[in-house]
Amino acid sequence: MPENNFDVQQLIRTLKSGLDQYLQEHNRNDPLFVGIHSGGVWIAQRLHELFGSTQPLGMLNIAFYRDDFSRIGLHPLVTPSSLPFDVTDRHVILIDDVLYTGRTVRAAMNELFDYGRVASICLAVLVDRSGRELPIRADVTGKHLDLKANQHIKLSGPEPLALEITTVE
Repeated sequence: MPENNFDVQQLIRTLKSGLDQYLQEHNRNDPLFVGIHSGGVWIAQRLHELFGSTQPLGMLNIAFYRDDFSRIGLHPLVTPSSLPFDVTDRHVILIDDVLYTGRTVRAAMNELFDYGRVASICLAVLVDRSGRELPIRADVTGKHLDLKANQHIKLSGPEPLALEITTVE
């Protein structure tokens, strides 16, 4: 069983280092940072600060774009997305806390494309776990975890940020 004691700040520094390398290798300057509600936004806020970005931070709430929306309905406290910039022809760093099935990222990309035609998307995730259902992969990760189907990992926050693995029997 994987450890259940994570240094989230160290994982964010690892993610920052990986993004530095990715951006340099792909010659991407002044990218836009966009976090997926809610854990991805928390991580995006930290990365946005670490990079000293002069662009505003974007936030996506993919509630209306989920493929299970018709089954589960809308949470009564859904906040709207906020992209206070034009994404057209811009390089976007899309940030989430945990990449699992790939469905959240697919929904986020669908919403992002509704705002314009981006030049590229770099997917950065704090944790990339096993169990993908869609052909989506992260470009940069803080940590890879192989979890069993009955194990879940969740980021809580925003202060302090903490990762916890739980097992459902």
